[in-house]
Amino acid sequence: QVQLVESGGGLVQAGGSLRLSCAASGTIFSINTMAWYRQAPGKQRELVALISSGGSTVYADSVKGRFTISSDNAKNTVYLRMNSLKPEDTAVYYCNADIRVSQWVTTTKYYWGQGTQVTVAS
Repeated sequence: QVQLVESGGGLVQAGGSLRLSCAASGTIFSINTMAWYRQAPGKQRELVALISSGGSTVYADSVKGRFTISSDNAKNTVYLRMNSLKPEDTAVYYCNADIRVSQWVTTTKYYWGQGTQVTVAS
């Protein structure tokens, strides 16, 4: 059993900042990547940022220069620092992780958190 638990969402004024956290727990052998996705009402879920176990990062063009993804591999935790927030950043933010649960199982599986609401007021 693997669980991803997000925290840190909330209501913020445009131009403000928030930091999201996501901790993975349970039966984990290794984590390949951790990522943040978001889904606004009436829109498809989209990738916001991704970090590999080696520290490589990928960002959506819409958040480059404003958001920073980081991780603490020892704690199986990923963070998303969001600065200069805009109303269009309003969405439910989901944590995602590509996890290998055992040394005896070579395949991996993607797990999702329950989501945390981020609302940016204009």
